Amino acid sequence: MNPHQPEPFIITIFGASGDLSARKLLPALLYLEHDRLLPHTYCILGVGRTSFSDQQFREKAGNALKEHAATVNATVRKKFLKRLHYHVMNTSDSNDYIGLKQKLTELDISIGSSRNFLYYLATPPVLYQTIIGYLSTQGLNREEKQGWKRVIIEKPFGYDLKTARQLNKEILKSFKENQIYRIDHYLGKETVQNILVTRFANSIFEPVWNRHYIERIEITSAESIGVENRGGYYDKAGAVRDMIQNHLLQILGMIALEPPVNAEADSIRNETLKVFQSLRPISIKDMADQVIRGQYLASTIQGKKVAAYRQEKGVAPDSQTETFVAMKLFVDNPRWKDVPFFIRYGKRMPVRVTEVVVRFKPVAYTIFEQGPTSAQNNTLIIRIQPDEGILLTFGLKTPGTGFEVSEKSLDFHYSSLEQTRLSEAYERLLLDCVKGDQTLYLRGDAVEATWKFIDPVLQAWQHHSIKLYGYPAGTWGPKEADKLIGKGATWRYPCKNLTSDTGFCQL
Repeated sequence: MNPHQPEPFIITIFGASGDLSARKLLPALLYLEHDRLLPHTYCILGVGRTSFSDQQFREKAGNALKEHAATVNATVRKKFLKRLHYHVMNTSDSNDYIGLKQKLTELDISIGSSRNFLYYLATPPVLYQTIIGYLSTQGLNREEKQGWKRVIIEKPFGYDLKTARQLNKEILKSFKENQIYRIDHYLGKETVQNILVTRFANSIFEPVWNRHYIERIEITSAESIGVENRGGYYDKAGAVRDMIQNHLLQILGMIALEPPVNAEADSIRNETLKVFQSLRPISIKDMADQVIRGQYLASTIQGKKVAAYRQEKGVAPDSQTETFVAMKLFVDNPRWKDVPFFIRYGKRMPVRVTEVVVRFKPVAYTIFEQGPTSAQNNTLIIRIQPDEGILLTFGLKTPGTGFEVSEKSLDFHYSSLEQTRLSEAYERLLLDCVKGDQTLYLRGDAVEATWKFIDPVLQAWQHHSIKLYGYPAGTWGPKEADKLIGKGATWRYPCKNLTSDTGFCQL
């Protein structure tokens, strides 16, 4: 066996007939198979209430893979589909786990997986505790000398601090922390991981990555779509629960962490935890100055009428749920004292884009003439999606007489690596899990720390008269969000001249 390949294993996908399995999990595993990153011996067991035979499940999966993994050739796809099996069960019935145990035992003997079992909970969160508890009842959580047991849990991990703590407590009754993989697919994106490399592998960045040289940091995630068919879920969750508490705070953790002792999981996760614990709480009196929430209104985008959020299917007609949030945060430690971190997320924005903008302080005194296109600050832009890459702006002499300065840039695009396919996040994360690498997964204490910071904001919205601003669909959110940055400054507006993401949002 290739020493870099994981051990033989069986992955059981609870909710295997659902959308996540069809769009993300099975395509990710197929690409890993195509790239020969998985062992020769493994299989996939789909679990669900829908009555499928193995062959019917393979046919359904095959149709999904033709759509979501179209670049994989038919020979590899056919070989992969033979690895799929299906087991009908009611995940809420404890007796059905007896049959699941028997099925796993049969497959283990058949393929020789050494009882290495991975469970993926692609189910509604309400089933997490039930499934994990019943797996424990059948001893399917117990690790043996030659067999590991791991469980991957999708977000949302809790609805608030109280429920997150309760969920952690219940899961830890059945699985140890080193068996639990709380997944955040943003951490699997190549450009998010590249934040660490940019910082710690380049001497031009690490020495200046602090309050002495950095003026502010912006993290923007924008979606051009609305809630689509998720109105029922979204109206109970909102932008903060759906994106800020998990994805964007995790990016902030990567940006702000102290240098880890090494690149191992515990070292990196220890440092991100310290960032979350150092977040300055936002008090009620500071809420209006540090948090702006909004909700998209009806509008016309490129001649097409777009409904308001409250007109979406499943959304209450008087909903106070936010679809836009802008926050001004502070990390209270010696490195980042008084450096503002700005986080912005919204639906129905002009384009789909996620990026980090690091704005360095201007030189203390300049002797050169500033031209109309000159920049006062050097800026580092890390584009996470789309057009993944990195860009650095700097001042350059404008050709001609005198010393007029104009802004120019150096950039790198992952798309320029013609021979390299940029892996999807789920590929990297699934491979890490079967290898036992928890670096890009969330630890329980970190999840609780982010909820501890977010909870007061949610409580303030619920119990106090905090204004909800409207913004026309297809715009960059309420104009009040610009006031967070301060006088003489503004957010970076990527692709600001586009009115939809049908145009290519270049870095």
